[in-house]
This record gives sequence, C-alpha cells and structure tokens, in this order.
Amino acid sequence: MKSFKSIFPFDQTEIAAYKIMSNAEIDTALTRSEKVFPYWSSMPFEERAEVFRNVANLLLERKEKLATLITNEMGKVFKESVAEIEKCALGCNFYADNAQQFLEDEIIQTKYKKSFVAFQPIGAVFAIMPWNFPLWQVFRFAAPTLMAGNVALLKHAPNVCGCSLAIQELFEDAGADIGVFQSIIADTDVTEKILSGNIVQAVSLTGSEKAGSSVSAIASAQVKKSVLELGGSDCFIVLNDADIHKAAEVAVASRMQNAGQSCIAAKRFIVVEAVLNDFTDAVKANIQKLKQGNPFDASITTGPLARLDLAEKLDNQVKQSIAKGAEIILGATVQGCNYQPTLLMNVHKGMPAFDEEIFGPVFCLIKAKNEKEAIALANDSRYGLGGNLWTKNIDKGIDLAKRINSGSVFINSMVKSEPALPFGGVKKSGYGRELSKHGIMEFVNVKTITVTE
Repeated sequence: MKSFKSIFPFDQTEIAAYKIMSNAEIDTALTRSEKVFPYWSSMPFEERAEVFRNVANLLLERKEKLATLITNEMGKVFKESVAEIEKCALGCNFYADNAQQFLEDEIIQTKYKKSFVAFQPIGAVFAIMPWNFPLWQVFRFAAPTLMAGNVALLKHAPNVCGCSLAIQELFEDAGADIGVFQSIIADTDVTEKILSGNIVQAVSLTGSEKAGSSVSAIASAQVKKSVLELGGSDCFIVLNDADIHKAAEVAVASRMQNAGQSCIAAKRFIVVEAVLNDFTDAVKANIQKLKQGNPFDASITTGPLARLDLAEKLDNQVKQSIAKGAEIILGATVQGCNYQPTLLMNVHKGMPAFDEEIFGPVFCLIKAKNEKEAIALANDSRYGLGGNLWTKNIDKGIDLAKRINSGSVFINSMVKSEPALPFGGVKKSGYGRELSKHGIMEFVNVKTITVTE
C-alpha cells in the first residue's frame, strides 16, 4: 500500500506514514463538497464567522501540539512554528471580522431603477499548498475562500500530511460541517482528475514556478480560474543613506528565517558600493551569532532544510556560483539537511545565486554603483514577488519603490504577509492576490443585477 512518510529533517527519523487515497475516496470527498456547498454558502456571514473564531481559539489552545507537528514534519525552529500558529489565528479573526463588509453589495448609479454588484461564492476550490509554512499558507487561502461561502479541498505537500489532516480536524472541531474543508492525501497526478470534473470551480497554488505552470495549464484547459503564488528572488536594496546596522540586522533575519525557506525572504542583497564594506561587516557579525542545530532546542536559531533533495539542490547552486566567481565569506558546508548559514560576495548575473531562487540560508551580496544601477539590478529577474528598500529619505524611497517590478515593496522593514495587505507577485512569481479585501475577491462571482420597473 503506497504511503507518504513524514521524516524529521534534522536526523531523518521517520515520524509517521499516511496512506495515499484511492480514486474512490477522492470521488467521495468531491461529492461531499458538492453536497455541503449549498448549506455552507447560504449560511449567514455571522455563523461562518463564528466557526472561524472557534478555529482561531482552537489554534491557540493547541498551539504547542501543532507547533510540534510542524517542526517534526519540516524542521522549522520550534519558536517559529509557534509564531506561525499565532499568525493563523490572527488571519481567521481578521476574516471573521471583515468578510461581510468586504462582500457587501456595491450600489452603482445607472439608468436603471436599481443596479448593483453582488459578490457570491462559486463552489468548491482546490488548494495545492507547500511545506514551508504548512499551516499559514493554507489559512491564507482558506480564511477568505471559506468566509466567502466557498468550500475547500486541500492537497498538501507529501512531507506535511500530518499538518494537512490537523487543519481539517480544526475546522470540524470548530463546528464546520463535514466536507467544508477536506484534506486530500494524493500524488500530483490527482490535479487533472479533480479539475476536469464539474465540482471544483477553481484552483489556488502556492509553490514552484514549474508546478504553477503545470497546474495553470490544466486549469486553463478546463476554463477554470487559477491563482498562483510562486517563487521569488526578492531584492533588498541598501542605499548610501540607509541605517546600515539596522538594515543588516533585518537583512539577516529576513534571509535566515525558516532556514531561508521562504518565498518572500530577501535573496539578492543589492548594496550601493559606498556602503558595501560597512554593510558586509555588519551582516557577517549578525550571521556569526546564528546557531544551527536541533530545531526543538530553544537556543537554536536555524534549523535544517526540509528534505535531503532540497539540501543537495542548494549545495549545487552554491557550488556553481562559486565556480563562476562568487566568494565564500562564511559557511557553504552541508551535513544531511543541515546547511550552514552562508555568506557569498561578488554575486552577479549569470550565477544561480543571482538568476535562480535560492531556497535556503544563503546570503548573496551584489554590488551596485549607485541607486539607478541598484533598481536595474533589482528588476533584472524573472521573479517579482516582494522587495525591500532601505533609505532615510522616505520620499525618495517611495519614488524608487514604484520603479521596482514586484507585488510589494517594504521600505525600511522586512517583507511580510499580513491579513490586511494584499499578497502576490508579478512575472514568474505568479498572478492573483491573497489576503485583504483583494484576496477574498479572487473566488467569488462578481454578479451584476439590475432592476427596471
């Protein structure tokens, strides 16, 4: 019987095994979604909100247990896992409080006696989610989608099946009817089966560029909407009037959180040459304070990568970059999934460290002659998810931020996803938005209604 194994990345201990669902079991889940949708979608907003407030409370009540599950399955430092659970609760309460207001009828003055736009749910939405934030990525999708009145089916990454099932349990324990949120334990080939039927109406994917391209092609062939949040190679621009020490502190935190496994982690650190040496010294000092090891150890700052193949890929990217002229200042050693926090200098176009998404604790320094070249380097990427800009001149910072081709730019702070702000990218980083009012609008029917006497 085929199954997915959950393996603790730090020492490769097998945690659990999860049976892959049969086609008949998947069909049952789809039918369940279809049957429960009319009931869930017609439920008053306040009743759906109550379910989400219950979910938020359960997340906090089960925080230690859920955080332990996250760390066991993908290796995140335990305190980061706890913070992820707390963020999920925040997202649930945000949509419980705001969904009804976001989806109120929009009155439009026309020649008709009355005309307005109604925002109505579309049905079952299929979510394909990654392992790096195994609860937050799901709730970022589920909170707006379900509060709008849709129902959801989740195909999570194979190494976090326990997290997937735990999320379904949270919804059911919070009072959601069976079928409102379901976990599908299956291989990637299930996507075409699920999207080719009449029950699922749209798909949301967070993952790699390759996965997004494949899933969007399937959805397009079925004339079904897709929302994609894909890879990133975010810029972190440091101008000559920046607070260098603060910028360096935030830069290291941004690059090394979740062992560098974040789509919106800063990855290309583009520094004006006038302050490059000072910034490099400050970054080096901050990286040297990091401590790698067992993610359950409270003194540890950096856990392992989530899988052995990911560590191998990262090691190859670093070695190829070094062969093309990048210089090792710190790190660049690997043991199992444990990749040492690394600092590279002299990174430039043509290296994997510049051209590709580096998904791990590798800090890449890129020199720019001036702010004009810094913006050009920032935009010289096929990705466009987020970006950082550091300057004490706020007006100039806003002007330059508008010139960066990305879904967001954070001036003098770390890029984050927050419930009240739209999240998503441009170029190969995907399309569509999650979170905020914009996120809840992705999976609704924007319906025009007019009345004539």
